[in-house]
Amino acid sequence: MVNGKMAIVGDGESITVFKAAGVSAFPAEDETSAKEIIRKVAKEYKIIFVTEELAKPLAQFLKRFDEEPYPVILGVPSKNGSSGYAEEQLKSAMERALGVDILYKD
Repeated sequence: MVNGKMAIVGDGESITVFKAAGVSAFPAEDETSAKEIIRKVAKEYKIIFVTEELAKPLAQFLKRFDEEPYPVILGVPSKNGSSGYAEEQLKSAMERALGVDILYKD
């Protein structure tokens, strides 16, 4: 099992629940600040959650992390609810890793 810390990057309200659960929380109000935070925390954290509002515009930037086993970067819904982006990214990653769609079979 991998021992590693978890972090979340997102707007202040959306990250509060994660912080209460013991996840290190890093508030970012825009893509520029989120990108800088992710660069810094990627060296120390194994799992980084990013709220969908930030993950979607940073998709190209976040792809560079796909080539290494860690950190794993996952989009999560924000206080505004889900846009479906994080779910679609998870489905795509699972298909790439396993070669089949095991979660969302039609």
